[in-house]
Amino acid sequence: MKSRLVIRASAAGAVLAVALLAACSGPTGTNSQNTQNNSAPTGDLKVSVITHGTAGDAFWSVVKVGAEDAGKQLGVGVSYNSDGDPGAQAKLIDNAVSQKVGGIVVSMANPDALKTSVEAAVKAGIPVITINSGGAKSAEFGALAHVGQEESIAGEEAGKKLKAAGRTKLLCVIHEAGNTGLNQRCDGARTGFGGAVENLQVDISNPTDIESRIKAKLQSDASIDGVLALNPQVAVNAASAAKGAGSKAQVATFDLNADVVSAIKAGDVLFAVDQQQYQQGYLPIVMLKLYRDNANTLGGGKPVLTGPGFVDKSNVDKVAEYAKNGKR
Repeated sequence: MKSRLVIRASAAGAVLAVALLAACSGPTGTNSQNTQNNSAPTGDLKVSVITHGTAGDAFWSVVKVGAEDAGKQLGVGVSYNSDGDPGAQAKLIDNAVSQKVGGIVVSMANPDALKTSVEAAVKAGIPVITINSGGAKSAEFGALAHVGQEESIAGEEAGKKLKAAGRTKLLCVIHEAGNTGLNQRCDGARTGFGGAVENLQVDISNPTDIESRIKAKLQSDASIDGVLALNPQVAVNAASAAKGAGSKAQVATFDLNADVVSAIKAGDVLFAVDQQQYQQGYLPIVMLKLYRDNANTLGGGKPVLTGPGFVDKSNVDKVAEYAKNGKR
């Protein structure tokens, strides 16, 4: 069941998009040409989307599709770039400022590393919207709004669901060192679960090692009967590790992709926490367009929440339709 927070966010996005499209008697600019690696976009408003995602990551590909879809529909030029290294991500922000773009959308997994660059963009008069990570520092850095989910709340709800499923000891798998949002998820899960929760650090760039580390942990501690992955790829590795270890541990995960959808259908993954990342790409483009055209803002100083929602066997068939086309 989706939370009311998710429903409000979804409704807000739909109303924003419809209202903006209805207000335009025709296209307000040329069709957007969505590019990558700092190529110049077209359109009367140019927005640079800069995330900490890695190349080919299924989660961030959906964010990119959301931003590009909004750009096409609204005549906004959207360029998308990503880099998992905070220093390199800061340089991408600096490049966007030097190009005098009309808006910047940025995820902040490591907010302190991006602080100077984000504040420089704001000082240059470029509106910034943060997404996905770093919501606690968004207003402090001068951003207009933050679009995403409250990670601690999402973690808490995931912990509650695992407890309700009868789990007694939980392994929370962190796949990126230094990503504050991931630690918030595990801390929230610890609160909601109310039982024993142990963190395990792995490296997202080494799937084989992820599986072997989880398998070894399950073999060495048979009391672990639940695994919470914080990434779809890690969830698939965790499910395989549980089978390989002969463990009865149930796997749950944050975020959704086609593989997780299949795993939920097969019973290998209990549920996925869905933060609806398509909206994290789509809504900021709408918000920046409205801000440029009408000085509108959204959120009133609070995050615009896109999650948490939950996908399990009760609703996975419906969601699967959209996962196939890269929008869930």
